[in-house]
Amino acid sequence: MSTNNIKELSIQVNLNGLSFCILNRTSNEIEYLNRLDFDTKLTPFDILKRLKTELSSNTVFADDFKEVLVVHQNELSTLVPSALYNENHKADYLKFNSKILKTDFLATDDLVVNNSVNVYVPYVNINNYIFDTFGSFTYKHSSTILIDAILQSANRTEDVQVFINVNSSSIEVLVVHGKEIQLFNVFEYHTKEDFIYYILFVFEQLQLDTEATQVTLSGNIEEGDALFTILYTYVRHVRLAVPQNSFTFNESIDAPARLQHFLILNSF
Repeated sequence: MSTNNIKELSIQVNLNGLSFCILNRTSNEIEYLNRLDFDTKLTPFDILKRLKTELSSNTVFADDFKEVLVVHQNELSTLVPSALYNENHKADYLKFNSKILKTDFLATDDLVVNNSVNVYVPYVNINNYIFDTFGSFTYKHSSTILIDAILQSANRTEDVQVFINVNSSSIEVLVVHGKEIQLFNVFEYHTKEDFIYYILFVFEQLQLDTEATQVTLSGNIEEGDALFTILYTYVRHVRLAVPQNSFTFNESIDAPARLQHFLILNSF
């Protein structure tokens, strides 16, 4: 790899789709940004087949990459305060809110921003393939990246704020008071009614005021679409996130794409 052209690759893996992002560190430009959505939720085996096809058929992945990151996006994660974390009890933490198997491999990310440990189940078959293809690489859970990005930019305010990252069939909901997490959860939805039900359920459980609480949206949502409209029907203060990325974008990447890829763009 030429030292004049240092590139990094991030791959986001979800059973409903794959996302890819290439950052040229030398020019500080996002050169490539793309997402593949699948009509149905695939198995990890089928996701691997789709990933192999994409990496082998697209010439942008033929470059040498200084860094490769895999972002595992699923609901199989839980946060544990660092002071309470015990390496020997990883499965115990996770089994309270996720269905895991005895054979599942468990991984952890350290979240320095709020002194916690994220325990999760990565897609091991994906990791093995990426290692075989690119050699040494890094992997994280999507919630680690999302929580870190939001807490780093969150205002130290007395007001509770709700952040929602929208995927094609799931939402990640983060409720923050200042720099402290009140709630983080993942909900699967299939209709706009499912979507608003889970959000209003969070408001109800935390006794949040729909007339006063600020909701910030990122991901697969646009102002005026069905999800945005139904949310604004019930919640007064709704806005799209303003990406805080420090890099430039190739002219082929438009502004809506930058919001839709909020998570992977914060992986660098």
